[in-house]
Amino acid sequence: MESSNKPRLLDQVRQRCRVKHYSIRTEKCYVDWIRRFILFHQKRHPSEMGAPEVEAFLTHLAVNRNVAASTQNQALAAILFLYREVLEIELPWLDGVTRAKKPPRLPVVLSETEVSRLLAQLDGTPLLIASLLYGSGLRLMEALRLRVKDIDLERSEITVRAGKGGKDRHTILPEKLVPLLSAQIDRVRAIHEQDLHDQVAPVYLPHALERKYPRAGRELAWQYLFPAKKPAIDPRSGLLRRHHVHEKGIQRAIKAAVRRAGLNKPASSHTLRHSFATHLLERGYDIRTVQELLGHKDIRTTQVYTHVLNRGGNAVRSPLD
Repeated sequence: MESSNKPRLLDQVRQRCRVKHYSIRTEKCYVDWIRRFILFHQKRHPSEMGAPEVEAFLTHLAVNRNVAASTQNQALAAILFLYREVLEIELPWLDGVTRAKKPPRLPVVLSETEVSRLLAQLDGTPLLIASLLYGSGLRLMEALRLRVKDIDLERSEITVRAGKGGKDRHTILPEKLVPLLSAQIDRVRAIHEQDLHDQVAPVYLPHALERKYPRAGRELAWQYLFPAKKPAIDPRSGLLRRHHVHEKGIQRAIKAAVRRAGLNKPASSHTLRHSFATHLLERGYDIRTVQELLGHKDIRTTQVYTHVLNRGGNAVRSPLD
């Protein structure tokens, strides 16, 4: 008989994610997919199921839900994590899965004039973050997770820690943003000093850094560059901490700015990163340089931007012109 003290399955998933140092977003994503997998099979325990049930669920996503290939792969990753890391069961190769197939789309890119119109509709923190997305080629979450120590104002350089794929990289810091970021750090300093006075718990530190450097969380260098307005309960530790601003607020602000600017494109926060890459290539920068700034593992990912250049991937000029 199963012990009553044994954690529930989804709690076991959370615990294993934390042992593996997965981000809180990945943890929530995996738990959500595993819950949906169980509900799809009328709440049967995964230990009673196997490859046929996994194939049925993934095929359902592709055929009935018409999800993108990346979404189906995300669901598969969550289920494989459940079986391999939590239940310690190896599934045979899933040959019977109907794979989601949607043709790759070219990224939406704004012209330099359109970017200026968009940024003109923003102010405050959303403006500074959007400027970093376009000026430095950051992903939204990379910008929100920046710490004070990641900004080098003298060298005009930003260090991105544990970006996509867990990789660190350096990218450019626009000179235009140096005074704005200097002022932002001063604001962070004032907020941090107030938190120390109010005895708010130290800022979250990744992995085992909190144990290795117990005082680091109270140092200015480790504070988020874009702190939230109010401290909130950390879902992992239960402590009242000040986290970074929430991505949804920035996404909503950029969407609203797109409408106010009268842009007839489905632009989002990620469009600014696409525009950064495209505009650098248009100015003649080497594609390998752009690849490093973006943090792409494969050059083919960067090459997609050559298809949306103003003058074509090979700078071909029409004979009519």
